[in-house]
Amino acid sequence: MDAELIATAGELWDADPGWLNTASYGLPPRRAADELQAVLTDWRHGSSDWAPWDTSVTRSRAAFARLIGVPVADVSISSTVSQIMSTVATALPPGARVVVPEVEFTSNLFPWAVAAQVETVPADRLADAVDGSTSAVAFSLVQSATGHVAPLADIVAAARDCDALVIADGSQACGWLPVDVAGVDALACAAYKWLMAPRGAAFGYLSPRLRERMRPLAAGWYAGADEGGSYYGPPLRLAPDARAFDLSPAWFSYVGAAPAIELLNELGVQRVRDHDVALANRFRAGLGLEPSDTAIVSVDAPGERLRAAGVRAAVRAGKVRASFHVYNTPDDVDRALDVLI
Repeated sequence: MDAELIATAGELWDADPGWLNTASYGLPPRRAADELQAVLTDWRHGSSDWAPWDTSVTRSRAAFARLIGVPVADVSISSTVSQIMSTVATALPPGARVVVPEVEFTSNLFPWAVAAQVETVPADRLADAVDGSTSAVAFSLVQSATGHVAPLADIVAAARDCDALVIADGSQACGWLPVDVAGVDALACAAYKWLMAPRGAAFGYLSPRLRERMRPLAAGWYAGADEGGSYYGPPLRLAPDARAFDLSPAWFSYVGAAPAIELLNELGVQRVRDHDVALANRFRAGLGLEPSDTAIVSVDAPGERLRAAGVRAAVRAGKVRASFHVYNTPDDVDRALDVLI
């Protein structure tokens, strides 16, 4: 029944065959593309106020909170992961030591290198590297080049023993991997990948204990306790929850984000995960590889042959990276395998 539901849901997209690159950017469901196009038409003609566009921010925030199982009050909105992480870095004490995997996307590395002393370790030794001198451990829930799924429970347990902050990048996880943020202090997610939103929407889960230590470096009218009453003049009057760390939103990005994330919630992330991983393992089996637990497959393969056959994947860390999402089918997998074997 679950597979049948996902197969039917695939009809809600307009994906051309051979798109195996969601880890670069996701394809919007038709309802998201239609809502965005309608708003762009309103903008073009000046036929609408911006207030209806802003409701998409509220919808998106609520949908993301539901997706990862947290209160809406703990979710901030932004445009990029690096901006969220740079603000989280204000919670670190002077001389802080942050442990990061050796291969980590720089949006979750450079903010720590700017603000603290960074120690890089192999991804499979991350939990072991956390000790009494560790202020925070920062990592991706799913590594973008390899698809490696971090042992979140082990990392949280090690950090809890040392009272270190746990800071996760969920950009390659949220949308296909069920995420439990118990024990996580901050999770940032760019929405244009597995959440299938336009680039320019990003979400940050900020735990209450973390927010007490943070400074809202980019505070503006949207971070005010009363958005409509925070346009002009002192005093400083920020929202009492995670909204204090909001950026003024790129409205059109959120117009596309809201229906896409709502659809993921309707389908159920566990169903999406089972579908995505099954396709990834079909691809792995065709190449003679053992099954894995991720929707991202990194292989030594001739990327130019895939491109010539109309299969769109990426090259990361010198290997072809294929990524499989809800709109992909077994035919997409077999098209790639026909080229490679």
